[in-house]
Amino acid sequence: MQVEVSRDVFRLAQVFTISRGSRTEAKVLTVRISDGTHQGWGECVPYARYDETLDSVEAEIAALPAEFTRDSLMDLLPAGAARNAVDCALWDLEAKRARKRAWDLAGLPVPGPEITAYTLSLDTPEKMQAQAAANAHRPLLKIKLGTPDDMPRLEAVRAGAPDATIIVDANEGWSAAVYADLAPHLVRLGVALVEQPLPAGEDDALIGMERPVPVCADESCHDRTSLPGLKGKYDVVNIKLDKTGGLTEALALRQQALAEGYRVMVGCMVGSSLAMAPATLLAQGVMVTDLDGPLLLAEDRDNPLIFDDAGVHPPKADLWG
Repeated sequence: MQVEVSRDVFRLAQVFTISRGSRTEAKVLTVRISDGTHQGWGECVPYARYDETLDSVEAEIAALPAEFTRDSLMDLLPAGAARNAVDCALWDLEAKRARKRAWDLAGLPVPGPEITAYTLSLDTPEKMQAQAAANAHRPLLKIKLGTPDDMPRLEAVRAGAPDATIIVDANEGWSAAVYADLAPHLVRLGVALVEQPLPAGEDDALIGMERPVPVCADESCHDRTSLPGLKGKYDVVNIKLDKTGGLTEALALRQQALAEGYRVMVGCMVGSSLAMAPATLLAQGVMVTDLDGPLLLAEDRDNPLIFDDAGVHPPKADLWG
């Protein structure tokens, strides 16, 4: 097999801000794997929160042996962005070899569209209200919070989009005291889910704490090995391909999480339609789908995913799988 890695940059439609900082573009790695006849591809987004850079992830991929399979890849690379791009490229390659869709190879039903969240960037209350009003037609809005003074922002978004379902992502930005103070207001304002309120290393404080709104593990949940550490703290797990290290582990994590009584959210980093495409298979029937990466971009791949009133649709074969 021949493995090629390239770097691609996609401009964002507007500045995107979370509690950790702002960005104006999405920098991704694209992996192409060829067997001489067919070629599959995948995308990953290295994430500094997990000590990943474009250089470090590219080096991980370059160190792979000449021959490997999806099964052996699980031992060759750790869960993370590098394994994700390679794993998803192998799924695409296998689908093209077999002349079947990836969901058929995975033994899954034919996927359909799923309503996806649309993320509002962290900003002043006034600007967040304007963002909410401009997107009030969307059924599900996700708010980036994670500061000690988030209450005015939450009130402003609800005022701007009174009928939308709202989920909140604190990106590890709250303390236990701040979360406990905000929790009743989350209920009052109709928030359906709060994502990673506390830092991953400090989330033992959630044990025994009232959770009037379901709490979702994001930074605290990477792959199946994360599940034992979530008990008593979380109600939902956020599965992202760049955390699990690809679709293979993500499917296994989804199955095990559901078996252990967790509900599932399927999320994403800010990337192109190629990064989202495999995740549409995971998103079927889950509690929350959050695959809005392409909606935040000013430019996308050729043959991009379709987003309409029915939600995000599974990829056409000329994109992936």
